[in-house]
Amino acid sequence: MYFRKTLLLLIITSFIKVSAQSLIYLRPDRVFDGEKVFEKYGVIIKANKIEIVDSQVNIEKNLPKDIKIVDLKNCTLLPGLIEGHTHLFLHPYNEVPWDDQVLKEPRSYRTVRAVIHAEKTLKAGFTTARDLGTEGAEFDDVGLKKAIDDGVILGPRLLIATKALIATGSYAPRTFSADIKVPQGAEEADGVDDLIKKTRNQIGKGADLIKIYADYRWGLRGEASPTFSLEEIKLIVATAQSAGRPTVAHASTVEGMRRAVLGGVETIEHGDNGTLEIWKLMAEKNVYLCATLAAGDAISQYRGWKKGLDDEPERIKKKRVSFKQALEAGVKICFGGDVGVFAHGDNARELEMMVDYGMQPTEALKSATSVNADAFHVNNEVGRIKSGLMADIVVVEGNPTKQISDIRKVKVVMKDGKLISLQ
Repeated sequence: MYFRKTLLLLIITSFIKVSAQSLIYLRPDRVFDGEKVFEKYGVIIKANKIEIVDSQVNIEKNLPKDIKIVDLKNCTLLPGLIEGHTHLFLHPYNEVPWDDQVLKEPRSYRTVRAVIHAEKTLKAGFTTARDLGTEGAEFDDVGLKKAIDDGVILGPRLLIATKALIATGSYAPRTFSADIKVPQGAEEADGVDDLIKKTRNQIGKGADLIKIYADYRWGLRGEASPTFSLEEIKLIVATAQSAGRPTVAHASTVEGMRRAVLGGVETIEHGDNGTLEIWKLMAEKNVYLCATLAAGDAISQYRGWKKGLDDEPERIKKKRVSFKQALEAGVKICFGGDVGVFAHGDNARELEMMVDYGMQPTEALKSATSVNADAFHVNNEVGRIKSGLMADIVVVEGNPTKQISDIRKVKVVMKDGKLISLQ
């Protein structure tokens, strides 16, 4: 433990001393470039960009005299990780139930928490994050994103969905008298004019993408059922596309997923009850699945399941089967845990579960880097260790391409060429 802390301190000190230098040479044991693993490779950073990625032998043939060399023994260098499904304005439901967060916590209080959550996310190695709704905190993610971009606070570069869209009556909180109208966790919208107006309004306020709830727990007996019609989803998607924004969908029922896929959404969030037919349709339409395995796992534990001691609940068993079917059908898998249901900074929990549920470590790491970059249309900026891309880098001790839990052993985080202090 002492050695690890000393190594980290030396690395940070080295970076601080060369903060004014234009060239830094990172020399780890291996580089995972977002797609493949390369042993004894190195990376040269110039200002805020990746300049060179090559074998250490080739790099060291013509090293500039003024370059700063940082040795990273027994370490793996990766692209900055990309969190695909987070809610920075939420915190774990076993601390405060979702309803109480939405109805009882002031937005100012929730924003303060979101600032802390953003910093924890970045320090865990996640330099980009897709926040899929403020859950009742209005457009406060717009200000959070600006504060990060302006360097006022620490956090990942954000792709934000602002309020998200729901069909009237379908979402929550709603365990109140019908005489009382309470704030909702997303924005209600129905019909042609209303859907167009509210989609455009969210874009105008700063949304990078539009999120819809294609189904939710509003069935006759409280079961999940579809919300928006196929025509409504197509309208939302077309309206968003006209402004260059993608649409993504919360969906867990077969019919909700089918409508969302046929309606043109780009990612399905959760997908708990997907069938082989649905997975084939998603693969055919090039729609990604963000399975959020860790969220269901966390909620089951909050409800009393003692993981590792008790048998797995039926919900977890079904999720294992559906996730395996999606993999076998060739569905592209996004990385995203629905963080906020569980603690921010513990984002790696989803990676570990993806491997436990059947993915190889390198495939899970691809999901959290290059696959997410492609899915979220940021592949010209981040997601790979590649010349010309942003110097978003995480260095971990060990080899997460063999032992996925090593992704937690974060030693260095760089965002846009700047070292992030982990203290």
